[in-house]
Amino acid sequence: MSASNGTRNHLSGGDIKTNAVLDARALNRALLARQMLLRREKLSVLEAVERLIGLQAQAPNAPYFALWARLEDFRQEGLSRLLLDKQAVRMALMRATLHLVSASDAMQLRSTLQSVMERSLKGAFGRQLKGADPKQLAAFGRSLVEDRPRTFGELGRHMRERWPALQGEALAAAVRNLVPLVQLPPRGIWGESGQAVHTSAERWLGQSRSAEPDTELLIRRYLAAFGPATAKDVQAWSGLTGLGKAMERLRPGLVAFRNPAGEELFDLPDAPRPDSDTPAEPRFLGEFDNTLLSHADRGRILPDEYRSQVCTANGIVRSTILIDGYVAGTWKLTRERGKAILCIDPFVALSSPDSDALRLEGARLLQFAAEDHSHEVIIQQGGS
Repeated sequence: MSASNGTRNHLSGGDIKTNAVLDARALNRALLARQMLLRREKLSVLEAVERLIGLQAQAPNAPYFALWARLEDFRQEGLSRLLLDKQAVRMALMRATLHLVSASDAMQLRSTLQSVMERSLKGAFGRQLKGADPKQLAAFGRSLVEDRPRTFGELGRHMRERWPALQGEALAAAVRNLVPLVQLPPRGIWGESGQAVHTSAERWLGQSRSAEPDTELLIRRYLAAFGPATAKDVQAWSGLTGLGKAMERLRPGLVAFRNPAGEELFDLPDAPRPDSDTPAEPRFLGEFDNTLLSHADRGRILPDEYRSQVCTANGIVRSTILIDGYVAGTWKLTRERGKAILCIDPFVALSSPDSDALRLEGARLLQFAAEDHSHEVIIQQGGS
């Protein structure tokens, strides 16, 4: 992979110095380059989803805003068609949370992350499921969702017919975490609504068996999308534990740096590492954007002093604005009487050039998200 977006590749090729220190802005620019946030790129929707190793999908429209921020001329139907044509699916993966991934990635990722799913199930429902045989739970649950797609509520009620002493919520969670379930359209289709119903990935995609786990491949793909990074960063993103040995096995094919705290960072030799002074245009990121959730230290893009204003106590990650590559506020889109209103709430006062650029980008966002409405962009006073 070569430097992207026309930026210079800092510390690449013959210039790499083992254990050279990358400052905070260098790490920020590397992340933005790999996340296609320095400049929108010309890729197919499927290529972008795979380059990013999937998209956070806890909110149904979140993947659409993520791709709009990253791709030239992205339209909602480009992603909706992938879901309808079974080229992409929504399923629980990294950190046992809902992601949208390509069909070709789905089973490989799920196989590698199965230990994460099982650990999450044990932590949340271990006591409620005590005494139940996981293999029996998985087999019976699979038969139910492959008979016909079901909501988790339906799944729990039918599971209780076999395990009446157990809670339906815990039983449904067992199936979700032990069997690779996918959410079916119209869930996740832009402009449509519907309950989240599930079947197995094997039944939906026509795959007969799961791929073999490949932790080292997962690490390399993570570095391509989010590096340079520590083993703790990969763990924070994936939910996997004990990655130190896998990183050491990969060391001969990687390059190593240090962050300002002295921690060792690993990276792919030819991955983009733009200069710290590379310009970064204002961007709007949707809810749960990958970029904010994929490192143990989120400070490379989300300043610590703003974290509580972005990541709420009940697990919501708000839609944010980036100014000079860093989170600098939140935004919200509302509709009333035929008008779409974009309200931007900066954390600090904006300069006139930043405000003008943000207003222009906001107008583009409204055209994308609410084409059939009249539009208004409101920028609140910074720090209010």
